[in-house]
Amino acid sequence: MSQKKNKKTNNAYKFSVAPMLDCTDKHFRVLMRHITNRALLYTEMIVAQALHHTQRREKLLDFYKIEHPLAIQLGGSNPNLLREAAKIAEDWGYDEINLNIGCPSSKVISGNFGAYLMAKPDQVARCVEAMVSASNLPVTIKTRLGIDNLDSNENLISFIDTVSKAGAEKFTIHARKAWLKGLDPKQNRTIPPLQPERVFDLKKKRPNLIIELNGGINSILDCQAALENCDGVMVGRAAYEYPLRWEKVDELFFGEQTKKIKASYVIKKMIPHTENHLQNGGRVWDIGRHLMHLVKDVPGARIWRNQLGRKAQEKSADLRVLEEAAHQLLDRGL
Repeated sequence: MSQKKNKKTNNAYKFSVAPMLDCTDKHFRVLMRHITNRALLYTEMIVAQALHHTQRREKLLDFYKIEHPLAIQLGGSNPNLLREAAKIAEDWGYDEINLNIGCPSSKVISGNFGAYLMAKPDQVARCVEAMVSASNLPVTIKTRLGIDNLDSNENLISFIDTVSKAGAEKFTIHARKAWLKGLDPKQNRTIPPLQPERVFDLKKKRPNLIIELNGGINSILDCQAALENCDGVMVGRAAYEYPLRWEKVDELFFGEQTKKIKASYVIKKMIPHTENHLQNGGRVWDIGRHLMHLVKDVPGARIWRNQLGRKAQEKSADLRVLEEAAHQLLDRGL
């Protein structure tokens, strides 16, 4: 392997869109690129073991050039498998590797990774060391404030210290604890109380680390307030459900001049992408399901979404579905 380059995480990533199962696929990421050029985007979590065993890695890993900057999120607890996955991620052209230490799903917990690993900081450190040794890409962590009864500030700082010494360059903290028993993943996103002040306190105590806040960020104003106390913000459901809410990200956080972005503009930009997808055996609905979220909270939005959803799901659906949807919005100035 060639000599390692400086892998320091680009601190310009002040805003990112969280990895979300069944949401942040490559089609949604392309959609977001027509709203923000600079936000860091993430794949859905990819399990390292799946990468090791599959013969069709392209199904899990392929993305479009427009998606950069793009981080791959990995799940796993086996250093050898994660070392292999890190090397694959670099070869595939990703910009960053993120290890999931926050997912509380029963499937992840039964596999002894995700949030379960907050109780195993030494194991996480070995995983990070393995990935750092195999790749020139920065290795980062997405985690929680704690799990079950391991949720004190002391436990959090001890975990962060152990893992950062192993080479992790950035920590994205979902500002809630997780209950591994008794709550499902959806409940773990809402029932444990948000405690962003603990993330801000962590930044004060470890100013040399890149600390990013995740959880409870629903507006540009929320982002601006958080960035007074930490290095970056990661937005999840609010980005997926209200993508146009973030049209000023590049201007406000990265100093780039931007223009007003309309839903009709985004749909028109997605038509060539959809055409390419159809030529490769895909369906309009694979893209259309993400476009549904572009129009909300205006008169007639529900009718428009219902019409788009019904037509896009038809097996015979073609580009005319999106062209019609865009024209309907354009006629209304949307």
